[in-house]
Amino acid sequence: MPADSVPAPAGIDARLTPELAAVVSGARRRALRDGDAQIDTAHLLHSLLEADPEVRAAFAGGPQVARVLGYLVQRSIGYGLRWQGTVEDSGALPVVRDHAVTGWSPAAVTAMERAPEHAALRGEERAGGLDLLAALACDGACRAVEVLERAGVDTRSLSGRLNHVSRQV
Repeated sequence: MPADSVPAPAGIDARLTPELAAVVSGARRRALRDGDAQIDTAHLLHSLLEADPEVRAAFAGGPQVARVLGYLVQRSIGYGLRWQGTVEDSGALPVVRDHAVTGWSPAAVTAMERAPEHAALRGEERAGGLDLLAALACDGACRAVEVLERAGVDTRSLSGRLNHVSRQV
């Protein structure tokens, strides 16, 4: 199935804001452009940073966002080449055939499932960009966190700040 026609994990689309649904569509297009068989957490992070000003504001200023985007852009020409042909599996979700979602890495499925849970902690029915960023940041073994850490982002601190916002609402 081509990446541009890969549906989100079952039941997730209805639990996303329109803005986050557009981010997911952007991740699908990026996976297709990159020639990747699956949408992974780095595709989601890249699309989030490009589309969502609240997500960009969650980082320690413009230079940090620029470094993260720089690493993401290098994906197709640099260190990300070692990801090609491999399945992103951070171990956050047991890989079982019944739970596999065609066209999505297991870690990306986990993040997409956790984003609405994060939104619910804030009393929201639909997940937005910060909810997905929080879900990505808490999975210490996913590709998105690898990119963030290579760019100098303290992902534990980022995750803590995003989770703190959820608890205060």
